[in-house]
Amino acid sequence: MYAAHFGLSREPFSLAPDPRFLFLSERHREALAHLLYGVRGGGGFVLLTGEIGAGKTTVARGFLEQLPPGCVVAWVFNPQLSALELLQTLVGEFGLPPLAGADRESLKAHIDALNRFLLEVHARGGQALVVIDEAQALEPAVLEQLRLLTNLETAERKLLQIVLIGQPELRGRIAAIEQLAQRVVARYHLGALDEAETRQYVEHRLGVAGLQGPTPLDAAALRALHSQTGGVPRRINLLADRALLGAYGQGLRQVGRALVERAAAEVFDRRIAAPPTRGTRRALAGVALLALLGAVAWTLREPAPAPARAEAIAPPASGPVGTPASAPAPVPASAIASRPAPEPAPAVATLDDPAALTTLALADEAQAWRELALRWNVAIGEGEPCTAVRQAGLACFRSSGGSLALLRGLSRPALLVLRADDGRRVYALLVALGDDAATLQAGRTPLRLALPELARRWRGEYGTYWRVPPGWAPGDRAGLVRPWAEPHLARALPPPLPDGFAAQVAAFQLLQGLPVDGKAGPLTLMQLSRTAGVDEPRLEGAGGG
Repeated sequence: MYAAHFGLSREPFSLAPDPRFLFLSERHREALAHLLYGVRGGGGFVLLTGEIGAGKTTVARGFLEQLPPGCVVAWVFNPQLSALELLQTLVGEFGLPPLAGADRESLKAHIDALNRFLLEVHARGGQALVVIDEAQALEPAVLEQLRLLTNLETAERKLLQIVLIGQPELRGRIAAIEQLAQRVVARYHLGALDEAETRQYVEHRLGVAGLQGPTPLDAAALRALHSQTGGVPRRINLLADRALLGAYGQGLRQVGRALVERAAAEVFDRRIAAPPTRGTRRALAGVALLALLGAVAWTLREPAPAPARAEAIAPPASGPVGTPASAPAPVPASAIASRPAPEPAPAVATLDDPAALTTLALADEAQAWRELALRWNVAIGEGEPCTAVRQAGLACFRSSGGSLALLRGLSRPALLVLRADDGRRVYALLVALGDDAATLQAGRTPLRLALPELARRWRGEYGTYWRVPPGWAPGDRAGLVRPWAEPHLARALPPPLPDGFAAQVAAFQLLQGLPVDGKAGPLTLMQLSRTAGVDEPRLEGAGGG
């Protein structure tokens, strides 16, 4: 309904557990790693618990996308079943024909049918998995039946892996059944997001929904969003959706703290101290009417923004590609000079007039690339920067699809393309990124800028350098980078590893919060280099954020 108003291609805060919107905070990554580890552990129970709305089901769906080939899954959505109904559900979920006659009411007949199926899956090298959502509602007799199913095995391994997803009380239910508790091979409790993660979560979902301009919630609104929701993702979705709808009803492009608090009073049925303004009251009262008019508004919406385009410029195959940081390639003095000893850094200034940023920023893109190269201890002469740095084993990466969440994850200095008040393109380096502010640098001038002001002037276009690993070239359809990447993937992923290089890359991308395509492209290799400890410059804390 409000998507086009904010320049979005889809609703960003739907309650549906869409894996495209999967946001991996540190604890979400740990939860996913536990699921991946447990399912490859050869049988038994894997336990994922968390508060209502913490994102358990979304994590589980992302996990299902990374299952190894040959894995067959039975997903149980309704846990309020008898032991017989559970077995009948599993037979149906695994695609087996329903039992007929007296066997329809026989526990033994269903277990025998499941055992035959599991042996067939095992014989062809596959694995069977049962996922049960809202598992805290399982009756004791059903939990006992699940435990008995894990007795189905061969001489080498268990035939069935069971993942239980539920609210915190599930832990107590499992602990009370000693024989079942001893079969839990991995467990994780998923907590709520902190304030910084809440902001990153909102930025991530808006970015996936196609946001190209500034974030529509200002810093005060994001703080209020966290305090009103406690960092629970489902509550964040509810409140952010209502706040954006309220802003749309008022014709506003920016959501402030007051509108978030008024929306929270309605969504969570809370009292608030101050009476609503006339405009806010009208906006919230009009939500029902807007919902009825949604179909009409949808047909009249503006065209969605064009998809982001990324470009990677790699060094030539004949050059010293992928030279490790510890042993840089020799570079001709005519192209790259020795970097002088750094002078003491000047104090960071906070802009009183944010409009002054675009007068202080660089007008020459090549000069911005040269200043960025200095952070890699590489000084470039007057040549084309992206050509000159190839001799140092570096390459340029450009993209028009950046977001603050992505830059925070990459954690490397970047060249940002900003918009001046008169529409000109100007350039500055992002050198630090805090919770509320960023530090930009142009020449010798470091500037601290609030994130909402930065988002207003930055539309997602950025560039950075990256150290190219051996063998990689644009496209890399022959997989020449694979010998370098495979051992690093083995160390970065929880064991046992997925089968196949593409599956391992996809699992790593999911853990790192990157688009999942199974291809070892520049962004994936940047993050793999980071986890491998390759010596590269990193973003600093912005301070005061």
